[in-house]
Amino acid sequence: MSPILILLIGTGVMLILIALHVPVGVAMAVSGLALFGALAGVHAALGTVPVELVSALSSPNLVVIPLFLLMGSLAARAGLSSDIYAVAAAWVGHKRGGLAMATVAGCAGFGALCGSSVATAVTMGRVALPEMLSRGYSKELAAGAIAAGGTLGILIPPSIPMVIYAVLTNQFVLDLFVAGILPGLLKVLLYGVAIFVVTHLNPKAGPAFERVPWRLRMRVLGAAWRAIAVITAVVLGLYSGIFTVTEAASMGVAATLVFFFLRCPIKTWPQQLKNIAVETAQNTAMIFLMVLGAALFNYFLTMTQAPQALINMVREAHLDPYVVLGILLAMYLFMGCIFDSTAAMILTTPFAYPLITGLGFNPIWWGIMMVVMIEIGMITPPVGLNVFVLHGAARDIPLKTIFRGVVAPLVADFVLVGLLIAFPAIALVLLK
Repeated sequence: MSPILILLIGTGVMLILIALHVPVGVAMAVSGLALFGALAGVHAALGTVPVELVSALSSPNLVVIPLFLLMGSLAARAGLSSDIYAVAAAWVGHKRGGLAMATVAGCAGFGALCGSSVATAVTMGRVALPEMLSRGYSKELAAGAIAAGGTLGILIPPSIPMVIYAVLTNQFVLDLFVAGILPGLLKVLLYGVAIFVVTHLNPKAGPAFERVPWRLRMRVLGAAWRAIAVITAVVLGLYSGIFTVTEAASMGVAATLVFFFLRCPIKTWPQQLKNIAVETAQNTAMIFLMVLGAALFNYFLTMTQAPQALINMVREAHLDPYVVLGILLAMYLFMGCIFDSTAAMILTTPFAYPLITGLGFNPIWWGIMMVVMIEIGMITPPVGLNVFVLHGAARDIPLKTIFRGVVAPLVADFVLVGLLIAFPAIALVLLK
């Protein structure tokens, strides 16, 4: 049987299982094992399970996933997200659309603590949405800034999808973190430009307010010392080489735990810590299950040589590499509309990664491109996950209103994609 046909059958079985609401990780594992068993025998297929499970879980990079999840949960409950937003609002809130810009900056700051897009959107929605609406901002601009800004959670390092990509492709996770810095900052800038354009075309969407005195700005900045200290310690320690990724995550957890104890009333500690532990365990289990499922499915693909056959087919068709790149980017846009960012990455990496590297593209650059495209999918109609999550947290804002609000950020996102394709150095220059 043709390896490409086997790949199509395996992918089809997996998608059918997912459509039947089977968890993504289980669907990948079952489809991979079933087809491998059909080709090599049931005993051979089952014999791969313990080996691949141990191999997948032995990656030291996986340790940082529960640590970053825990740090994000603690930071949200310790009020660090509110502190970050207060600083941004005090410094740029007086400009037209300033609070929306502050929301984007706050999302970037909180993204540096939690590494999750959905968590960033939900947390900043609770903090920033009431503030903007109470000051006369349009629902479109307010909700759009939060939904789009939330996507920064997986581009601004540290990023959980980047860690998973590193595990699946044997890349150095710190290289991915470094590569995400400039694209992340550029995305913040482009979102700011988009908000500037929207508010100058429609000044009532984001009215300007009185400038905050410098003394008060410095006071707010000083009050946010906890968030600044955690972000600075994690980032500088990580990129200076003082900490490994795991040590930086551990230090971040320890610091946010201390601030949690200092901020929250003692009587709430037991229940809050229980909720944090359950939340972290559930999210960790979900991610680990997907990683294990991907490992088994990837083993099936490797044994059938389907990725290599796909690369050869593309080469024989003499397709321009950038045409193939465009097809893959469109696929990720579609996947991002349907699946969680982590699921989309895990589902496609086993065959997309060898194809893209086989065409000569840099694997680190591709990791950043993949994250950016999945981010775009998370706010793209008709099924943008961040939009639905924000709508769930703010039921009084219709879905169509939020989708209208993300149009300008989407234009900014596609500009970013074009810049990354035209100038790959944006992602790679800091690695040299």
